[in-house]
Amino acid sequence: MARLLLSLLLILPIFGADPNLSRTLKAVEDRYNRAKTLQVVFEETYTVNGKPRKAESGDLYLRKPGRMRWDYKAPAGKLFLSDGKEVYLYTPSDNSAEKMKLKESDDMRAPLAFLLGKLEFEKEFQNFQTTQSDGGSLKITATPKSDRLPYREVDFFVTPEYRISKLNITGQDSSVLTFVLSNEQVNPPLDDKIFRFALPAGATLKDASK
Repeated sequence: MARLLLSLLLILPIFGADPNLSRTLKAVEDRYNRAKTLQVVFEETYTVNGKPRKAESGDLYLRKPGRMRWDYKAPAGKLFLSDGKEVYLYTPSDNSAEKMKLKESDDMRAPLAFLLGKLEFEKEFQNFQTTQSDGGSLKITATPKSDRLPYREVDFFVTPEYRISKLNITGQDSSVLTFVLSNEQVNPPLDDKIFRFALPAGATLKDASK
């Protein structure tokens, strides 16, 4: 399930067809494109063949350009990190890490990476559809313009404050990766060193970046 690259359906054939949707997407873009750093609490659920696996959770740190750190509390010690060039996944259960090129990774976390990139919905997505969800959020569903990505549909749940509170990412294999995001902090002070990977003592490293 782990690998990385970056990144809202058929009712709206043209992006600007719904002025309310256009305003909402522009407000979301402004919120995240102005951010230099971001910190959120996440809960992650992966569902295959309709059967959800055990939920995982922790803290996510993002910094422009292209740096991410997923510190897992459940399972404790798991780490997923991007330093802007390479991506690392450390699994404490077998004390091993995997390294790969950022551009070559196909991890399903990709739709979260754009939160601190140049967020342009019209450039990346098409076929927008909206519905109201429970809790007052607007659910925006879309398909990526590229058919070379590991996912074929994304649901963005946007609060009245234009914060992305949840994502459902449907893979090409119909699996669904869900992220629930809370306690968002925009532009917190983050030390660059937290985006540098250090191999834990005794751990093995599989380098797929060569």
